[in-house]
Amino acid sequence: MSVSRLQPILAVVLLVGAAAASAATLAPGDHEFTLNHGQLRRSYIVHVPPQARIGKPLPALLNFHGGGAHAWAQKQYSRMDQTADREGFIAVYPNGSGGIGGRLLTWNAGACCGWAAASRVDDVGFALALIDDLAGRVSLDQERIYATGLSNGSMMAYRLAAEAAHRIAAVAGVAGAMTLPRFAPALAMPVMHIHSVDDQRALYDGGLGPAFPFTDTRVLHEPVDVSLEKWIAHNGCPTRPEVVGPMSGRPDAADAAHTATRYTYMPCRNGTQVVLWKLTGAGHVWPGGVQDYLPLLLGAGTTVIDANEEMWRFFSRFRRQKQ
Repeated sequence: MSVSRLQPILAVVLLVGAAAASAATLAPGDHEFTLNHGQLRRSYIVHVPPQARIGKPLPALLNFHGGGAHAWAQKQYSRMDQTADREGFIAVYPNGSGGIGGRLLTWNAGACCGWAAASRVDDVGFALALIDDLAGRVSLDQERIYATGLSNGSMMAYRLAAEAAHRIAAVAGVAGAMTLPRFAPALAMPVMHIHSVDDQRALYDGGLGPAFPFTDTRVLHEPVDVSLEKWIAHNGCPTRPEVVGPMSGRPDAADAAHTATRYTYMPCRNGTQVVLWKLTGAGHVWPGGVQDYLPLLLGAGTTVIDANEEMWRFFSRFRRQKQ
């Protein structure tokens, strides 16, 4: 074959090689990126663990902040980076929309919340665009992409899992029940939910929650058990769970009186599970996160369980369901 005929082939090989190299060159540590989606400028933070140096595709966990917060706040409050570094997954913190100066952001999780829901922002589309954008920057295991979040972020994680089950391997919500008017996931989905019965903002038993600070905006919450029943039925799980607990806090700790009980619904379709961690004593908080964080707004923190450890132990069992 002549040199002139080889040149186009060599050019393609070089381009492919360059693309593969660039997909694995994101260094361990923190990075912030922006992208355009739905006529909005969106952004997200990525924490890459040391294991990325090996070049092996890594799983990723999208961690959605609560309503009125932002990505950096969720990153610091949840302390998920420590678990990511230990377990070898990429921690991703997307930013919602609306707000002022990059703060007071919300997610369109269906029936909630704030500007994002009122404006019908395509946050599921944004999350999927984020995953595609991230896959061009780091070696990503597309079979192991998970979602979690706090409060409005928990609701957002459930919407993503329900409407994009072909991309998400499992979901875990913290202190925020699903708020979808239409629930019709295409695939079975492993689900974990963490919620305190003493949550004074996202009410465990449902109902109209208190107004957001400095506003007269209130959210009507669906009962946690009703929300989970939808996943239990969809996954074909038994209606009676296996129960472990209650477990108590350390006797010498401030949260010694707090408890955590685990309810596991299994076996379910395609090997999935539904798990509920039902807490007492804690407020509207991320268990194991920064303690005494905005106590007047969120209530009592807790270390009775570590949400990051429990959800990663759960996530690591599952890969994306097949069509």
